[in-house]
Amino acid sequence: MGIFQSRRTFVHKEGACLEGVSRLCKRLNLTTLLSLWILLNVYGINEALDYKPNVVLMLADDLGIGDIGCYGNNTIRTPNIDQLAKEGVKLTQHIAAASLCTPSRAAFLTGRYPIRSGMASSNGYRALQWNAGSGGLPVNETTFAQLLKQQGYSTGLVGKWHQGVSCGSVNDHCHHPLNHGFDYFYGMPFTLLNNCQDNKPLELDAALQAKLWFYTQLLTLAVFSILTGKITGLISVPWKATLCFALFTFLFFASWYSSYGFVKHWNCIMMRNHNITEQPMKLERTTSLMLQEAVSFIQRNKQGPFLLFVSFLHVHTPLYTTEKFLGKSKHGLYGDNVEEMDWLVGQILDAIDKEGLRNNTFTYFASDHGGHLEAQEGTIQLGGWNGIYKGGKGMGGWEGGIRVPGILRWPGVLSANSVVDEPTSLMDIYPTVAYLAGAALPQDRIIDGRNLLPLLQHKVRHSDHEFMFHYCGSYLHAVRWHQKDSGALWKAHYVTPIFSSETSGACYGKGICPCFGEGVSYHDPPLLFDLSQDPSEAGPLSPDNELLFRAVLKRIDKAVDEHRKTLSPVPQQLSIHNIMWKPWLQPCCGTFPFCWCDKEDGTLDTHRVD
Repeated sequence: MGIFQSRRTFVHKEGACLEGVSRLCKRLNLTTLLSLWILLNVYGINEALDYKPNVVLMLADDLGIGDIGCYGNNTIRTPNIDQLAKEGVKLTQHIAAASLCTPSRAAFLTGRYPIRSGMASSNGYRALQWNAGSGGLPVNETTFAQLLKQQGYSTGLVGKWHQGVSCGSVNDHCHHPLNHGFDYFYGMPFTLLNNCQDNKPLELDAALQAKLWFYTQLLTLAVFSILTGKITGLISVPWKATLCFALFTFLFFASWYSSYGFVKHWNCIMMRNHNITEQPMKLERTTSLMLQEAVSFIQRNKQGPFLLFVSFLHVHTPLYTTEKFLGKSKHGLYGDNVEEMDWLVGQILDAIDKEGLRNNTFTYFASDHGGHLEAQEGTIQLGGWNGIYKGGKGMGGWEGGIRVPGILRWPGVLSANSVVDEPTSLMDIYPTVAYLAGAALPQDRIIDGRNLLPLLQHKVRHSDHEFMFHYCGSYLHAVRWHQKDSGALWKAHYVTPIFSSETSGACYGKGICPCFGEGVSYHDPPLLFDLSQDPSEAGPLSPDNELLFRAVLKRIDKAVDEHRKTLSPVPQQLSIHNIMWKPWLQPCCGTFPFCWCDKEDGTLDTHRVD
């Protein structure tokens, strides 16, 4: 009632002024009242903001926008996510700041393009590769968890982190969630990989591993040839040289196999706060344990306010799915995994309802980027579907890699079953939840996100985003211009990946499309589309069929120049040095290299969630 109490007090003072003072005072107070009324309406302040709502953020991994019923899929069952959309607001142009996990999530957490924080790569490695790397979300970045914690929120993260662990020593945990504003963490400091499940094709640096195996085999063959020749007297090589060459071969093998040969132990671990609970993790119980932790956090903090970030491991390969959902969908293992994730969403929403928190909880669901088209096992598709949109995960410019589902619910504040067709960003969650919590945004840096509340409440017609910049690593691939007065949504592509074939729409055989080099095409002039007329980016415009072609590109080029002036040099967190495996930084629950533990044994049986 604070704001409305202020209104009554103000009116009372105005009345006193009218009774006995001057017309000047009257004019001043009426002007002030009018200004206050405009602020209250434009910025969406209302009765609901007299208290601080709980915030539940759910983020899927590699989920395509076309995989959900409320976005047009009629073969994969997602009743809980669909119901969330019916009870809230669906965003149709919700854009990720990057098309890969690490940079996209860095932008989500900080409200800033990843290039501003050094989380955009200029090399071929665009995401963190190891728990034992030294790169990660810089300590000088301020996450939404830190802002809300300062406002008295209990803050928790359950699930995937993938923003690094340590910097210089194994226990400094400089990149750890607890060093970035979260009070509680349970989950993977890294991300799921095929390597986490036995009998799956290698995923981490598979092409490099194949080369290293080949070179190792060549060297080993050379050693045996020399030894055979030496023993039979066919060649004359000193024993010392032979032994040195054999030692070199062994050291070469050990140097790479010590990391790549034990990925499951090094990367596939679970942590509770700063402590490792499983090394390696046991996938058969991970889903149930994560659900337990999410529900338990809600129950422990039901007096509020709290922030819970549920960062699903679904639907990233290897798509480990519990028996309850195996074989139940029409789309094989991938569909099974999506339906299991939807069930998890339902369980979390039920937990909110059971504690009577529905009406004072701001709930959000999205994906970190588009579906992974190249994820295949033989002829079986293991990646998502991006609907009508071209491209997918790893493609910095095409819509399929960056346009994601976005659903928000806050009963009584946000209209049910409503749709927003304006451009929005995952980065917008940062200033939005900061505003809900009453937190001031950092003033010493650029925040690229915009407060969504006025748009969600339909108090304004248009998004605050005029230009959005689409990076692939540190390379600018595309720019969109929302020309609000005309309704046009222009998009210019400076660089696009070269697909396996013109009709394939993906980089099959490469795992993921590159950002630079021989695997991309450079366009001068850029490819130009009007997404309001051609959302599939099927037919690029030209001066012959678009009178505004040159004028639009000129305006976009100007925006790019202005944007680049706002960028400052920062340490590159995804440099080769920072992403390489460093044994001295390896999280280990034993004595390195004998890292093995299971501290969750029996936990699931005693704290089962029905």
